Amino acid sequence: MGKPTGFKEFDRETEPYRNAMERLVDYKEIYTGHHDEHLATQGARCMDCGVPFCQSGEGCPVYNLIPEWNDLVYNNRWKEALDRLHKTNNFPEFTGRVCPAPCEGACVLGIHEPPVTIKNIECAIADRGFEEGWVVPNPPSVRSDKKVAVIGSGPAGLAAAAQLNHTGHTVTVYERDDRIGGLLMYGIPNMKLEKDVVDRRVNLLREEGIEFVANADVGGSGDNAVSMDQLLADNHAVLLATGATTPRDLKIDHREGKGVHFAMEFLLQNTKSLLDSELEDGNYISAKDKHVIVIGGGDTGTDCIGTSLRHGCKSLVNFEIMPRPPVDRSDNNPWPTWPLIFRVDYGHEEATAKFGNDPRVYSISGKEFVRDEDGNLLGINTVEVDKNFQEIPGTTQFWEADLILLSMGFLGPEHYVSEGLGLELDQRSNYKAEYEEFQT
Repeated sequence: MGKPTGFKEFDRETEPYRNAMERLVDYKEIYTGHHDEHLATQGARCMDCGVPFCQSGEGCPVYNLIPEWNDLVYNNRWKEALDRLHKTNNFPEFTGRVCPAPCEGACVLGIHEPPVTIKNIECAIADRGFEEGWVVPNPPSVRSDKKVAVIGSGPAGLAAAAQLNHTGHTVTVYERDDRIGGLLMYGIPNMKLEKDVVDRRVNLLREEGIEFVANADVGGSGDNAVSMDQLLADNHAVLLATGATTPRDLKIDHREGKGVHFAMEFLLQNTKSLLDSELEDGNYISAKDKHVIVIGGGDTGTDCIGTSLRHGCKSLVNFEIMPRPPVDRSDNNPWPTWPLIFRVDYGHEEATAKFGNDPRVYSISGKEFVRDEDGNLLGINTVEVDKNFQEIPGTTQFWEADLILLSMGFLGPEHYVSEGLGLELDQRSNYKAEYEEFQT
């Protein structure tokens, strides 16, 4: 603990975003960059708690050694901080940008004061490591005779591949899309995670000996299909990291037709077109000059808001079936659980800057999509709901919309891989594995 009184002397200060209106004209990252002196001061606020809830339990799911690298940053020992961070985290440059930071929700300082800016510090350590040339390929010195196939190149697949490769196994990662990265590449938009950050790590893994095969749809039936039987025959083990890509649908009247799309369909096409042609090819769902409604209030919904604004939408509304959260924790949401409080994310800030008001409408549920006789989308009828999600009589309302994006969460992996392997699914539609064994 480098500064015993740091939490008393210094206030919490997060690294600011770029100006909202300025960043709406591009897809560059929303962050302004790291400032070492500022981060050292924030690291000094860490109290080196006797029981650091930030790194366990309700806090960090990968058990990052947070108090240790906070102290090292405060003392300007950045390389050592990077070494401690890499002890538990394969890709801190990703989590430092897109993780929701449950560590901060569980920070002991957060009981009475704003928590330590752990996420900012983590990202800065990782980026500093690449800038200084400290992050270099580290292939295993000895290879085993085992071969492993990893299906899916998202964060789980990449982390598993990295761990298996460091152990000495020969690893091949199969990805059905044309670029490696899965959710990191096509699910999270550039303004939150620029793709050169993803490519930088993938190239490092490739230099460490991992083989990547893109356009490889394992268990699929199209031109890019890869035989499941052949994969099983060629490898000692197959690891499934396909992600939870089945979206939750809104099954109300007049759902089928133009103008209603799943969020990931919208985001994937936008990112692919952006990377392929700076959106010049037109191969994406455009929100330009449209009245847009985003249904769902999570991170994916926020990404749809930010992307629609960058397209130049005419108006934007965000529906959330839940009531508006309180500003502070409620009595049934005590520390160190994740704080269910009102937040303003980057997309909300941008919508407010452009249209003058927060786009979110709470306690609202869709009743039916409205279309003309030719099937064109005109909008949606909604009804207000109470805290138990029961409809409130007399609250039906029509909302004009040319484009409605469904961002209501995901129901588990697509089933064709499990069907090809003859695997059972559990009650949550995930691949069923032996408890604590993680294998079938």
